[in-house]
Amino acid sequence: MTTVQTVLYAVTLALGLAALCFFLSLRVKKCSARATVSKAFVSVFFLLSWIVAAFVKGMPPFAAFLGGGLIFGLLGDIWLDLKFCYAPDNDFYTKMGFLSFAIGHFFFCGGVVAGVTEFKPIAILPACGVALVAALVVYFGEKVMKLKYGAYKMISTLYGAVLFFMAAFAFFAALFAGLKENMHLVVMAIGGVLFVLSDLILSGTYFGEGKNRPVDIVLNHVLYYAAQFVIAGSVLLLK
Repeated sequence: MTTVQTVLYAVTLALGLAALCFFLSLRVKKCSARATVSKAFVSVFFLLSWIVAAFVKGMPPFAAFLGGGLIFGLLGDIWLDLKFCYAPDNDFYTKMGFLSFAIGHFFFCGGVVAGVTEFKPIAILPACGVALVAALVVYFGEKVMKLKYGAYKMISTLYGAVLFFMAAFAFFAALFAGLKENMHLVVMAIGGVLFVLSDLILSGTYFGEGKNRPVDIVLNHVLYYAAQFVIAGSVLLLK
């Protein structure tokens, strides 16, 4: 990147961090429309960081797919916060949030295929294995994890499988094609792991008891936005 591009990228990250702090200061106090709007602004900044990175690289297919995933992430942010603001429509907003993030992960998987130096289908097998294990843990580990999914058990299971598949797929695609040549996918996989950690905390908030404390809210969002900024920044490592 040129000096100007480096500065622009750093500015988007700094503004994103500032917006995140402002959002959290509102969110830990009360769920509100104002907090939802401020959360959307944080998402706008990870999109801006992606725009800077993508145009530096000339908008290759890898970057375009990641952009699609990030946009659906922004939509998922809005849906899931609306569920807290408008309790009567909680079920609708929750399902739309799940759907938006799941679609976003499919876009990320498309980015893996488009961005790897040499796609080897064998990478799908271990990623499917990871996804299957994750799905089984979610479905059968409800009591162990002290969660009560209720009507969301199946959708949580399917979403968990998609989420774990995305992170594993990025890593194994890079592994089989050469880690050194595909460090952008390794970074993307790290973003996927951060996503997983964030959603594990979120599961406790949604389906557990006593896990909606300020520390849970802050840690969930910090991990989540770190994931999105890391995934957006992975474009910069594309050779």
